Amino acid sequence: MTMNIRLLKCGLFAGGVLGAVLFTAVAATDKDEQAKLESKAKISRAKAEKTALTKVPGGTIKEGELEEEDGKLIWSFDIGSPNSPDITEVQVNATTGKIESVEKETPADQAKEKAADLKEKKSRTGKSEKEDGNDKAESKSK
Repeated sequence: MTMNIRLLKCGLFAGGVLGAVLFTAVAATDKDEQAKLESKAKISRAKAEKTALTKVPGGTIKEGELEEEDGKLIWSFDIGSPNSPDITEVQVNATTGKIESVEKETPADQAKEKAADLKEKKSRTGKSEKEDGNDKAESKSK
């Protein structure tokens, strides 16, 4: 019985280590991708943030990233407003500095987007269906 418990503990430890390695690999890949995109951008993140914040007076940037959408390099920012649970997503063209779009996202919209992002990341790491369910439960508890 003791041998089985040791084997189980070793298996759980190895699974945790493997998960950490996969997470680190995906994070490094995302970081590398961001660096490549930033090297192409003509508009700095700071300038794009300043432009985006003009659309949400008194707002605070919660998240931001540089991405390629429909062949355009876009700074995308999620901006929170005081006294509102909604997020305003402002997209700034990283080549011209012009605002491409402004969209309000309710908490329900934000949850859907987060779930889609998790699904995309999981498809890159090759996690199983069971692991996907565990991550969904974790994200709900946060």
